[in-house]
Amino acid sequence: MTDLGLWAVPVAILGGAIRVSTPFLFVSLGEVLTERAGRINLGLEGTLVFGAMAGYAVAYESGSAWAGVLAAALAGVIFGLLHGLICSLPKVNDIAIGIALMLLGTGLAFFFGTPYVQPVAPRLPAIDLGFWSGIPQVQAALTVNVLFLAGIALALGMAWMLRATRVGLILRVVGDSTDAARAMGLRPNAIRIGATAAGGAFAGVAGAYLSLFYPGAWSQGVSSGQGLMAVALVIFARWNPLNCVWAALLFGGAGALGPALQSVGLSEGYYLYYAAPYVLTLGVLIATSSPNRATAGAPGELSITK
Repeated sequence: MTDLGLWAVPVAILGGAIRVSTPFLFVSLGEVLTERAGRINLGLEGTLVFGAMAGYAVAYESGSAWAGVLAAALAGVIFGLLHGLICSLPKVNDIAIGIALMLLGTGLAFFFGTPYVQPVAPRLPAIDLGFWSGIPQVQAALTVNVLFLAGIALALGMAWMLRATRVGLILRVVGDSTDAARAMGLRPNAIRIGATAAGGAFAGVAGAYLSLFYPGAWSQGVSSGQGLMAVALVIFARWNPLNCVWAALLFGGAGALGPALQSVGLSEGYYLYYAAPYVLTLGVLIATSSPNRATAGAPGELSITK
């Protein structure tokens, strides 16, 4: 029996959550790293879009999807370094710079990416975890990209690093108090620049996932605001890498709601289903908008805590 009936909806949402959550996971982990060092980077949307374009272009020209992922990560590092260096200057607002770099990244991506809208680049490989089932829907739901598994491993590694290593201690000290960091002989600006560059690399990889696996093509609308939504996701996850995994799956499930309902014939109000991630983002922002809840667990040097 291959017809799941109404069970096709939760199965499709599960598969969609895994596919859609991967960019959320990488961007949110990058933003956790950046914000734990005491800096907000709202430019990750532009970094993600430019990474998607750069990854797709390099993958097409080189014939290797993994070369595209590396190129996207490098592009993210460059944008992160630019953000970190500018924000280290006196009297510079990191939120304003983030918005400016978001516009710069998307503009450059649209300009340089025009020749790559039609060409077909190689796709990233996936692991078929549903091989045991003869039901096509289950097989499709359990087709997992390697980057999703890498993201979970990265979240586990980051949680351990922040809790139990010297590097994690340095990040937390810099993020909580610039004065305390300087008293320990640390260089807060240099550490924040490095954290912002690493966070940019994660966002670039998220962009490569979008263009090289799901949806698997380069277009100007490839992101749909996922870079900005991931910033709200970080607040929802309370700056905890492990919570980012569950939050990303929640956002991914919301993004998969529309296709899942359409798969069983519920097509009335089709476009409203696709608003679910944005409604969820709005709900998260409202739920965390009170002064006490918004700053609970936030690093002391973030702009939202001052």
